[in-house]
Amino acid sequence: MSKLFDLQGKVALITGSTKGIGKAIAEEMAAAGAKVVISSRKPEPCHDVCEAIKAAGGEAIAVPCNVGKKDDLMNLVDETLAAFGRIDILVCNAATNPVYGPTSELTDEAWDKIMDTNAKGTFWLCNRVLPEMDKNGGGNVIIISSIAGLRGNATIGTYGVSKAAEAALARNLAVEWGPRNIRVNSIAPGLVRTDFAKALTEDPVRRQRAEERTPVRRIGEPVDIAGVALFLASPASAYVTGQTIVADGGETIC
Repeated sequence: MSKLFDLQGKVALITGSTKGIGKAIAEEMAAAGAKVVISSRKPEPCHDVCEAIKAAGGEAIAVPCNVGKKDDLMNLVDETLAAFGRIDILVCNAATNPVYGPTSELTDEAWDKIMDTNAKGTFWLCNRVLPEMDKNGGGNVIIISSIAGLRGNATIGTYGVSKAAEAALARNLAVEWGPRNIRVNSIAPGLVRTDFAKALTEDPVRRQRAEERTPVRRIGEPVDIAGVALFLASPASAYVTGQTIVADGGETIC
């Protein structure tokens, strides 16, 4: 493996890493040599993914966490530090979107759940982890945003607002922490084959429509996004910070 993509000796904490994009990121980072922390709300899936990574020769621990709860996030960091002593890579992937429809029909409770889980949870976690990275001489933060944060949407508009906020947070943290050798970037995936997007990917008509409007003529796979995350976590991206990298098969260029 090229040293540009070598994560040997690094510790990667990845939220929402029991399925989809987060799981693919954890698997690829473990394959590149990182010790990975698997985390999502339910303990059993965390354990299963952790054991699969260890069976493949990687090193991993499982720490269940609801990213919408500050105490859970603080415990997630504490457990990681207790196990590995450091955090070199933070991937903020976990997110929610419990409602679909126009913003005018959104309840206060739904707004708060989306913003608290997606934006505030990332804010809390970064504020806890980045000082720890600073103690160890630097690190990398990757925030999973979305192309929904780049344009308007009548169906998942508030989710898009939360994802735009995450991308803005990445830019600001990059400015604040760059002098401390900490890089912060975000990834904006397009339509990816995950449970989160089942309504689109498992409907043949809607999937075909999505494929036809995408220049590469397919929807994304979780590993497509994991490759971008691996790049951003590794020395290969040493001069990249504060950016939102769009990985959407070209959908937003049309």
